[in-house]
Amino acid sequence: MREELLASLGAHGVAGVVAVSMHLESCRRLLELKRRSGHPIYLAFGYHPEQALPNGGEVERLFRWIREHRDEMAAIGEVGLPYYLRADAEAAGKPFNQEPYVLMLERFVKLASELDKPIVLHAVYEDADLACDLLEKHGVGRAHFHWFKGSPDTLRRMQQNGYFVSVTPDVVYKERTKSLVEAYPLGLLMAETDDPWPFQGPYEGRRTHPGMIRDSVREIAAIKHISEEEAGAVLLENTRRFYGILHS
Repeated sequence: MREELLASLGAHGVAGVVAVSMHLESCRRLLELKRRSGHPIYLAFGYHPEQALPNGGEVERLFRWIREHRDEMAAIGEVGLPYYLRADAEAAGKPFNQEPYVLMLERFVKLASELDKPIVLHAVYEDADLACDLLEKHGVGRAHFHWFKGSPDTLRRMQQNGYFVSVTPDVVYKERTKSLVEAYPLGLLMAETDDPWPFQGPYEGRRTHPGMIRDSVREIAAIKHISEEEAGAVLLENTRRFYGILHS
C-alpha cells in the first residue's frame, strides 16, 4: 500500500511527503522505505503519545537510535501528550497518570534542541499549553502543532512564539478549522493529510491521499481572500523552510 501511494504522487503533483513515526520500529521501517523507494520522503522520528509508554530500556534504545540517525531525519516527531487516551480513561472512570508522558515530551523537546531539529507535536486543547511551556523552557522555536485544536488564547501564544500550525482536509467542511485558518497568519500555516486518517464530508469512504491537500489549499485561499496559486506557494515555502527542504 505504501509503495502504491508513493508511486501515485507524481500524478497528483505532489513533490514529496513528510512521514512521522509512531515508535522505534516505525522509525526503522520509515528509514528503510526512504532508502529503498527513491521517492522524496522527509522523516520525523519520535514516539506518538496516544499509546502506552515504552519501558525504560526501550526509551533509551529509541533515543540512542535517533541520535545515530540524526542526519537522515528532518524533524523530531510525532511526539506530544495523550489527550484522547486520557479522555477515554477518564470517561471510563479509570485513573490516568499523565506525568510520565510530560517527562517523555520534555526529553524530546530537549533532544530537538540538542540536535537542532524542528519538532512535530500532537498537543491539542489544554495539552497545547503544556507543550508551549516546555518549548519556551528549553528555547525551542521551530515547532509544528499538527491538526491543532485549542483556545484562542493558546493560539495567540503560539503565534507570538512563531510556531507553525497545520490543517487537514477537514478545513473543507468543518467550521472550527475554517475559523483557525482565518485567525492564524498564512506565513505560519501548513497543510497536511494525517494519512491514513479517514475524513468525512466530501471524503467519506475515500482513501486518504496527499493529493487532497489541493482541496485544502483552495479552501485556505478562499478564507484568506487570495488566489489559490498564492496560497499554494506560501504554504509550500512554509513547509520547505520549516523542514529544511531544499528547492530541487
